[in-house]
Amino acid sequence: MEIIVNLDVMIAIRKVSSKELAKAIGITEANLSLLKRGKVKGVRFETLAAICHYLECQPGDILAFSASETKGVTKS
Repeated sequence: MEIIVNLDVMIAIRKVSSKELAKAIGITEANLSLLKRGKVKGVRFETLAAICHYLECQPGDILAFSASETKGVTKS
């Protein structure tokens, strides 16, 4: 199970720089970079909402689910 982060795609589509987005949503460029690369364990809904508001998109445009690996996940 994997969550794919497509934030870099949305940034490119909207023609916004990472620096501009980070400043607009109130996080550091380093943390935005970690989020873009999927190197974070979680993201606050407040941060996700700010990103979506600024980029005029939906959370599903940024995050996707891939069921290719299901390590440690059991179905009930």
